[in-house]
Amino acid sequence: MRNRLRRLRQDEGLSQERLAEILGVSRQTIISIEKGRFDPSLPLAFQIAAAFGLRVEDVFTPDPPGP
Repeated sequence: MRNRLRRLRQDEGLSQERLAEILGVSRQTIISIEKGRFDPSLPLAFQIAAAFGLRVEDVFTPDPPGP
């Protein structure tokens, strides 16, 4: 799954640590989501979107189907 988390966080002037605090997760979780190594649970995805006043679809998009 692709995401715009890094860009949204930077645009808001938030550090990874601060966003992690807001969401109640570890900084490592934020890093992993931003790098695409970890897809958040559905509740966490909704929580992330809400933190930026957006819909889940505005933050996360599915990877295009393979060949």
